[in-house]
Amino acid sequence: MKIAILASEGAPYAKSGGLGDVMEALPAALARIPGNQVALLLPYYKKIKDNPVYPVEQVAQFYVALGWRQQYAGIYRLTGRTDGVQVYFIDNLYYFGAREGAIYGDLDDGERFAYFSKACLDALVALDYIPDVIQCNDWQTSLVPVFLKAQYYPLFPNTKCMYTIHNIEYQGWAHGDFFDDVLALPWEYRSCLDMNHSVNTMKGAIETADLVTTVSESYARELMYPYYAHGLQGVLCANAGKLTGITNGIDTNTFNPQTDPALPAHYNSQSFATGKAACKAALQEEVGLPVEPDVPLLVMVTRLAGHKGLDLLCHIARQLIEQETCQLLILGTGEAHYEQFFLDFQAEFPDRVCAKITFNLALAARIYAGGDIYLMPSKSEPCGLSQMNAMRYGTVPVVHATGGLRDTVPGVDENGQNGLGFTFQSYNADDFFGALKRCLDLYRNHRECFRSLQYTDMQQDFSWDKPAERYMELFRRMLGQ
Repeated sequence: MKIAILASEGAPYAKSGGLGDVMEALPAALARIPGNQVALLLPYYKKIKDNPVYPVEQVAQFYVALGWRQQYAGIYRLTGRTDGVQVYFIDNLYYFGAREGAIYGDLDDGERFAYFSKACLDALVALDYIPDVIQCNDWQTSLVPVFLKAQYYPLFPNTKCMYTIHNIEYQGWAHGDFFDDVLALPWEYRSCLDMNHSVNTMKGAIETADLVTTVSESYARELMYPYYAHGLQGVLCANAGKLTGITNGIDTNTFNPQTDPALPAHYNSQSFATGKAACKAALQEEVGLPVEPDVPLLVMVTRLAGHKGLDLLCHIARQLIEQETCQLLILGTGEAHYEQFFLDFQAEFPDRVCAKITFNLALAARIYAGGDIYLMPSKSEPCGLSQMNAMRYGTVPVVHATGGLRDTVPGVDENGQNGLGFTFQSYNADDFFGALKRCLDLYRNHRECFRSLQYTDMQQDFSWDKPAERYMELFRRMLGQ
């Protein structure tokens, strides 16, 4: 099967969050399936263009009609990748190649990614790569199924399009004039993009794609409700027949405590007791916390954003430190008031709290390995990868039972058995603290049970093999196979 995957980011080339991780692992997993040809199309950001680690060759160039504009596009093929995925970068100096800093957040993001969506379709034509399936991701490529249906159908008469929602909070809103000025689509497509007299490109994708997926089974169900759908619940309910959830995997080669080069000691599910102890001691020393092997180390690697449940942690933080003998380590950057809260909290309790306000992948790996308990009290979580990373390294998660957290971390019973972690159902600080205390009690008073839970967590298969097969089932369904 010929598959084209279109996304605004993909590790290791460019990454801002979980989408980048998925776009590193999913194409590779699909390419491992016999008979598949997989192409991944990404913007040629300055950070990629300037990196000599990624050798490329130019294979095509053309102009993209975007409203009244004619914008250049160069197609560069990555050379040297050996896993069966062919990576192509869409080059345009104005939109991608000359901009420093973050890959999102410019005032013309709507125009930039409308260009990218259309340029990807033109690129597939120029490359003579007419896929059986196009899989596109989040709002940045949400115009692909719209353009495909409205303007490109004669060139892709048998191609089906899957649209995947990774986070519905970001929907691709634009002023109503955007429809004519940038998109220049036939007028009959105005209704599928119109929402509250503005353009909503995610709405257009939901209505025009052949199949809509999201990144966990529970999140697919949650999107039927206003609390989670951010205004799109009516659109999703009307298209419920083509909405399904596939829970993400993680890259088990990268996140592997037996081989991770960032770790001071390596271990597996048989040797984790000594391996994690060595990693914990080294981590405590690295971040300036007292090296106390029997004091539980609570850790969190996250974007410091409200929907990650940080309001709950801030609410109980003092109570936690004053009532429970434990250490707390936070790694991440984000909203200024959360950054300042944890820096102030560290200053007040320097022997119990450490806040690393930075982005550091190697340190994140050492935190997964050296922590005892992983905190993930997210208000909503489409899938979440950190909880699976933590379990891969034998760190027991405490999570809010929502979205992908519900699917990947079934709650344990009162004996710490028949599940993978500790969960709380209602989004409030008392319930979060209650789940934490149950976990701490198991750690302190039933250490063998806690170790048994760690072993069970490490034994789980969180690889991309099963999700990739599920994607293939849906691809075949779209194609009538």
